[in-house]
Amino acid sequence: MEDIVYFDRYAGQEKTELVYGDQALRWTYGTTMGRLALAAVVRRTFFSKWYGWRMDQPSTRSRIAEFVETYGLDADEFEKTVSEFESFNDFFARRLKSEARPIESSPDRFVFPADGRHLCVPDLSKAGGLFIKGKMFCLTTLLDDSELATRYQNGSLLLSRLCPTDYHRFHFPVDGKPGTTRLINGPLYSVNPIALCKNIEILATNKRTITQLETPNLGTVLLLEIGATCVGSIRQTFSPETAVCKGDEKGYFRFGGSSTITIFEPGRIQFDHDLVEQSSIQRELYAKMGDHAGQILA
Repeated sequence: MEDIVYFDRYAGQEKTELVYGDQALRWTYGTTMGRLALAAVVRRTFFSKWYGWRMDQPSTRSRIAEFVETYGLDADEFEKTVSEFESFNDFFARRLKSEARPIESSPDRFVFPADGRHLCVPDLSKAGGLFIKGKMFCLTTLLDDSELATRYQNGSLLLSRLCPTDYHRFHFPVDGKPGTTRLINGPLYSVNPIALCKNIEILATNKRTITQLETPNLGTVLLLEIGATCVGSIRQTFSPETAVCKGDEKGYFRFGGSSTITIFEPGRIQFDHDLVEQSSIQRELYAKMGDHAGQILA
């Protein structure tokens, strides 16, 4: 299988992703025995719950310093020092200092909801594919609501993929008032491109949550969090029916790579040029939470 290449907005160049658990992923999704193990064990909730429990154990603290060094994380951004984390999951769901992720202040801009590698679809009715040209998941399946899918069938979509090495809290991309989060149960396949290139429908069928955000000038924005293999859980930290500001925390993932999906009503936004350009060739753009992702048109 080929390396995962993305475009780094800040470096202005292509980079190759250093994948946590690379060999295990390639075995699971690239071999017959691996696919059998995937069907029997890996995709199932009990496996991820067990792994999440394991990452909660105090003994996993010994892994943190090596992880930070191996993947080049900036420990100066963390609210806690490396020695203060109580477990690997505590480190994984870490908060950052507020100055580490400044929020784009322009009122006519919306922001990325999470650190990660991003792809956009400016018009879902003309989707050319995400990780592979011509391969797109079913919106009705994703939303588990045919009427909602019809309403957003010409809308705009932002997929934000978080690697295990990323900051794993997710935030609101615009101001608004969120409703109650709805859980849609499903399996827990990996959301790494190694898996998604085999089956893009993973994004639409994995365990996921959906929140409708009522906004002053964008109508209703749909905010989804997608579970994945070894994600212990998706935790929401916001209060429903309470107004939020752009960049406020919405929640966090426990251990594992995960994704968020943001869906806008038709004609409401315009994605940034570099995001559109990279997405048009099915290559992800790396950008941080709080950075501008596009312009509000309405």
